[in-house]
Amino acid sequence: MITKKTLQLSLKSLRDFAKKRLPDEELIALDERDECPVEIIRHMSDPDKLGIQLLFIPEEYGGMGGSTFDVYCICEAMARIDLGIATSLFATFLGSDPITFGATPEQKKKWLGRIADEGILFAYAATEPEAGSDLGALKTTADRVMQDGKIAGYKINGNKQWISNGGVADAYSVLANAPAGPSWFIVEKGTKGFAHDEPEDKHGIRLSNTAALAFNDVYVDADGLVGGVEGQGLIQAQMVFGYTRVMVAAFGLGAGWSALDRAIPYSTKRIQAGSPLSEKQGYTHKLIVPHVVRLEAARSYIEETAERIDAGEGSLNTEGAIAKYMATEAGDAAADASIQALGGYGYTHEYMVEKISRDVRITRIYEGTSEIMEMTISRDRWQLHLKTRGQYYHERAREFEALHAQHPEVGANMAALAMHALAGVMEKARAARLTRFQHILLRLGELIAYAECAGSLSRRAARSAEGRLNEKASTRFDATALAALGRIFAREAALKVTEEGLRWVTGAGGVGDANMAAFEADLGLPAVHRAQAGLIADMDYVADVLYSRVKKEAEQAVLA
Repeated sequence: MITKKTLQLSLKSLRDFAKKRLPDEELIALDERDECPVEIIRHMSDPDKLGIQLLFIPEEYGGMGGSTFDVYCICEAMARIDLGIATSLFATFLGSDPITFGATPEQKKKWLGRIADEGILFAYAATEPEAGSDLGALKTTADRVMQDGKIAGYKINGNKQWISNGGVADAYSVLANAPAGPSWFIVEKGTKGFAHDEPEDKHGIRLSNTAALAFNDVYVDADGLVGGVEGQGLIQAQMVFGYTRVMVAAFGLGAGWSALDRAIPYSTKRIQAGSPLSEKQGYTHKLIVPHVVRLEAARSYIEETAERIDAGEGSLNTEGAIAKYMATEAGDAAADASIQALGGYGYTHEYMVEKISRDVRITRIYEGTSEIMEMTISRDRWQLHLKTRGQYYHERAREFEALHAQHPEVGANMAALAMHALAGVMEKARAARLTRFQHILLRLGELIAYAECAGSLSRRAARSAEGRLNEKASTRFDATALAALGRIFAREAALKVTEEGLRWVTGAGGVGDANMAAFEADLGLPAVHRAQAGLIADMDYVADVLYSRVKKEAEQAVLA
């Protein structure tokens, strides 16, 4: 188990390395050349040098056995440096996941041992040109090769698309249809019949190598079948969705903060109409504060999900989907706002926020698009709504009402409003059979994610006040600031659930004019509107925290 001190040392080594080898000027130059710095990535994976991959490998195979929480911390730190390089390193972790969770002991010893001891790079070859993220629609085949009545190996035929590390990996985890169903195979570079295309000319993450793969009668020995049993591929993939989506969520979080951490100091120096932009509400309350709030709401859900996975609660695929959806949407929006915050400078290649904005955009696409996340969230929570006869979110709301009684400052009462309203929206959708509309299901997924993150952030603020946060948790904001963040986001979530829930239920024909007033009351719309009181004051406070004005004001008050 990695201690807090060990994790902090690893994070410091990563930051020190990046400061020396990957300054902004070098990252921008590599981006302009569309160049993947393979030498640097291999240096970062060298166990005798930075050895970042060791945190992801179990101790019994030569690694450090990092927890999901450790993984989140490392992934956020890597994304703050460069999302393309982070993606290249992530590809090895992702490519080794079918081995970690589905391989035989011998396969684990061989391949995880090589990643730990040699720093070899892996690629995760699942996506196909026509199937996209639908792993069940893959067309790549693995036909048995028989010898003396036994399976001697397999011949793989097909194509893969959008494969990170596709042109630079040493080994590939390849998903193919065997006679008994989808299965993972390990293919080494240089194998006869295996080829990769030139790197894709991408919008962003240009420091990562992304290439299409082609398999033409590629022979793999029988021991190259992960787990030694056909047909386990989709099960093995689904076992890690919660875990891997937490990683990508951390990417969105890190990239979003990387952009804001450039916009915030810029605004202290940029003078407009006689004063810095940092002192103008029109700037801070539109371009900075709302994005900080959403990123930290996503962080709270990431940290909770990581803790629950580490506690053995299972893969938590739906929770991973919520974390990824909220963090990547928030990260993308924060980077876009940072371009706006820097004005014309932000729109030029010379400033990193333009690059970050292009890079973070992919996080809403890879490892499952935002729309797939919405559907995943909606389908799972819809089943809970039905199983509990519409009480699931009412029960969650009562938990936050109880939390509000203990900690009235963290916004738990407003999170409860969001959840009561969500239960009402979902019940009206059930009664009117609105889930026959795919768009309604997707929008429910978004509302569910917002409501649950509101609860999570208020819970995090309460834990902070009680001194019970994970010892490795982010400490950028103290308990008072977290409470303000919690109140701001809970107000937004409650308003979003009630007003957009009302919009979509009405738009799909679920409620008519005669019943509209009753439905508005059932959703608690008047209470949600009243809960917006104090919003500007809370945003003022968060802005003061971000610009380190709280301490100065307190000192001035003492002097007065």
